[in-house]
Amino acid sequence: MAVGLLTHPTIKDGWFTEKSDMWPGQAMSIKVEEILHHEKSKYQDVLVFQSSNYGNVLVLDNVIQATERDEFSYQEMISHLALNSHPNPKKVLVIGGGDGGVLREVVKHESVERVDLVDIDEAVPRVSQKYLPKMSIGFQHPKVHVHIMDGLEFLQDKVNTYDVIITDSSDPDGPAESLFGADFFKRLKVAMTDKGVFTTQAECMWLYIEDIRKALDINRKLYPQVRYAYSCVPSYPCGQIGHVVCSKNPDLDLTQPLRRWTPAEESKLCRYYSAAMHTAAFALPKFAQDYLYPDETSS
Repeated sequence: MAVGLLTHPTIKDGWFTEKSDMWPGQAMSIKVEEILHHEKSKYQDVLVFQSSNYGNVLVLDNVIQATERDEFSYQEMISHLALNSHPNPKKVLVIGGGDGGVLREVVKHESVERVDLVDIDEAVPRVSQKYLPKMSIGFQHPKVHVHIMDGLEFLQDKVNTYDVIITDSSDPDGPAESLFGADFFKRLKVAMTDKGVFTTQAECMWLYIEDIRKALDINRKLYPQVRYAYSCVPSYPCGQIGHVVCSKNPDLDLTQPLRRWTPAEESKLCRYYSAAMHTAAFALPKFAQDYLYPDETSS
């Protein structure tokens, strides 16, 4: 049972329940030990609670963003799918990612010289650094520079600047809505260097396959290489989350890591990602493969 003076409408009888019109007909419940933090920021409802099985849990607008138990799978995949698809990433931009998890992964790459993180809501980095210290450790790295502002606005004057861009956004319903449109993807292309690579959070194939197809179609008009990959995250709807990965390099095979760590380095640096998992993430179930890549299916 949640203790203390804090309360939240999503928590009843000691259980947090995630219900949303974005995934109708289903819900996710996690047992709560204690509500650690709750505030209404300028942009969204911010909740952190200690759970019985998932560690501390960050919730934005009543939707789970990260849990200490399984966050590494998402953070590692959205980061390393892009970074290991670039021959020598030096400048990296993270849009969203205010919990710091992607930053933690980016600075594992020795070639990276500078990381800019842009998040519209100052509450997320502030709260994460207090309640999710293992995720937010990336904020302490000297290569990291934080900008509290809108991601699309930040991109306006950026041309041929970043080798890798990672868009770690919440769902397209609220402050992250502008990060899923054609204008945003066009700005990303302008901001990237000649062999630039980007990844973006791209939803669950079981719930949003039509939207994933739209995102792929938009980016196919912009980039010679566009693929959808996925990872398993138990606390996310259906236990799965996707990543659209794009590159300006026409000769790149995104399904094969261009750079690889040794097995010993992988074991030291990662808990989910590996060169084998990099390739496996692009192997989709038949229904998704046929729908997302109709030209390949019919050929």
